[in-house]
Amino acid sequence: MQKRKAVWPWVLVGVVAVGGAGWWMFHEDVAQLRQTPPAAVPPPDSAATAAIPPPATPAPTAVPTYPLDAAADPALPALADSDADSWQALNGVFPADALALLLREQLIQRVVVHLDNLTQPSLPASAMALRPLPGSLQVEQGSTGGEQLAAGNAARYAPFVAAFSQADAAAIAAGYRRFYPLAQQAYREIGHPHGHFNDRVVAVIDHLLQTPEPARPLAVEADGRGRYRFVDPALQSLSVGQKALLRMDAAQQQAVKQQLRALRAAITQR
Repeated sequence: MQKRKAVWPWVLVGVVAVGGAGWWMFHEDVAQLRQTPPAAVPPPDSAATAAIPPPATPAPTAVPTYPLDAAADPALPALADSDADSWQALNGVFPADALALLLREQLIQRVVVHLDNLTQPSLPASAMALRPLPGSLQVEQGSTGGEQLAAGNAARYAPFVAAFSQADAAAIAAGYRRFYPLAQQAYREIGHPHGHFNDRVVAVIDHLLQTPEPARPLAVEADGRGRYRFVDPALQSLSVGQKALLRMDAAQQQAVKQQLRALRAAITQR
């Protein structure tokens, strides 16, 4: 039972949803990635997440498309007091280096905002649920003389991809249901007063599953400001979540997508 409680955040981001592994997965944007260390994320205050403009979404329906059977748990803390419980659920379950990336204050709220923005062109620092992944984007000279993403990038993601893709999807879904009332409350408080968070999670998963799988290596170019962007305009126009998947190697991308499909089935029963 403790394991089921502990794994709930993995579905929220990699949902990854969208898991704990999902958070690290989506925090960088190749279009905005600096070669120098990024600025520290400012400490959250009570209005930090509420100040982030919500992404444009279709008008919500009164009845959720993917209703979630989330029984009330009398032991569930109030959202404002949920940080300690959320962190305790994670502590001792995931590798220390992965947990070190998480921002512990307003944890559920940050995860909800982070996920909600994965379909956008970029992810503002105030919307991030984690600190930057250690290391930096690696590029190398391609055979035609231009720069390309280096194969070594896959090593940065390997432990997180393995942890996410090997997690028990059914156990993740069970923990997600337990904490769902708090995630739903946070989702409505950030600007979706009539929205249904599980519908949004499913939509984000579907969006990530549509990430193209082009032949690698992928060509990139500097933009003159210490940043890199994809040479292919079709790839450059993708969302921050889809670009994150493209920074992995092909096998990692497939493993993540397979787990996303399993998670989708677990939280929709479809």
